[in-house]
Amino acid sequence: MPGTLARGLAAGAAGTTVLNAVSYLDMALRGRPASSDPDRLVDAVADRAGVDLPGRGAQRDSRRTALASLAGIGNGLATGVLASVARSAGMRFPPVVGAVLTGATSMAATDVPLAALGVSDPRAWGAAGWTTDVVSHLAFGAGVQAVLQAVPTDRERGEPRRSAGRALALRSALLGVATGSRSSLGFAAPALTAPTKPGRPGTSSRPARVLGAAGLVGELVADKSPAAPDRTSPSGLVPRLAGAAAGATRLSERERANAALPAVAATAGALVGSFGGLAWRRWASGRVPDVQAALLEDAVALTLAALACLPGRNRRPLAVVPG
Repeated sequence: MPGTLARGLAAGAAGTTVLNAVSYLDMALRGRPASSDPDRLVDAVADRAGVDLPGRGAQRDSRRTALASLAGIGNGLATGVLASVARSAGMRFPPVVGAVLTGATSMAATDVPLAALGVSDPRAWGAAGWTTDVVSHLAFGAGVQAVLQAVPTDRERGEPRRSAGRALALRSALLGVATGSRSSLGFAAPALTAPTKPGRPGTSSRPARVLGAAGLVGELVADKSPAAPDRTSPSGLVPRLAGAAAGATRLSERERANAALPAVAATAGALVGSFGGLAWRRWASGRVPDVQAALLEDAVALTLAALACLPGRNRRPLAVVPG
C-alpha cells in the first residue's frame, strides 16, 4: 500500500484534474473566458518579491501563464498531501465533511492571497463568480476525499479508530481554548502529560518532552514583551489553530479514537481562546499591571490544559472498530 505522501500526491493530482474539468466545462457551457486572476497574482507576487519576469510581450505572458498554472498544481498537490497526513494522523472525516473541508482549504489557499495582495476583491465577484469558485473547489475536495478513502495506508489499516466520545471532544475544546491563549500548549501539554506506561498509545519521547517544556517556557516569557505579535493576526492565529488541532489529535491517539470531532472542537476552542484572551488583555489594560494580567491568563491557560490532558493518561483504550 502507498504511504501517506504518495497517497496525498495522488489525491491532490486527482482533485486538481477534477477541478480543471469542472472549470473548463463551465467555460464551455457559459462561453466565459478564463480568469486572469492567477496571472495577475503571479505579477503581484513578483512585484512584492522585487523580481521581474524575464521576456517581453507574448513570451512574458506565456511564462506568466505557465507559472500561474504550476502554482495551481502545487496548491492541489499540497492540499492533497495535507489531507492525507491529517487522515493518517487519525482525522477520519465522513466523505461529505471531508470533501467540504478539503475544498475549503484549497479555496482559501487560492482566494486569500488574491485578496491580501489586492489582485481581486471577493466582495465584487457576484453570485456567478462565487458559485463557480465554490463548485469547482467542492469538486476538488470530492476528488481528493475519494482517493483518501479508497486507498488506506498500512498505518490506517493497522490502527482502526473508534468514535470519539463527548468527554474527549470537551477536553479537546478546553485544550483549544488554552492553545488560543498560549500557542505552545497545543504541543507541550500532550507531550508533557503523555502516558508513562511503556507501550501505551500516545506516549512521547524524552526529546519531545524537553522541546515542549522549552517552547512553553519561552512563550510564557516572550508574551510579556510589548513586541509580542497580535494573537488574532494571521501570523498569530494560524499557529494557534494548527496547534490546537494537533493537540486534539494526540489526545485522540491515547484512546484510539477518531480525531475528526476532537480536532474541530479544539479549533473552535482556539478561536475562543485567541479572541477571548485578547478581549481580557484589553479589558485589563489600565485596571491591573500588564504583567499581572498576563500571569492570570497564563494560570487559566495552564489549568485548562491540565484539565484537558491529565485525565485518562494510563487508562486502557476501549476496543476499536475500523473507522
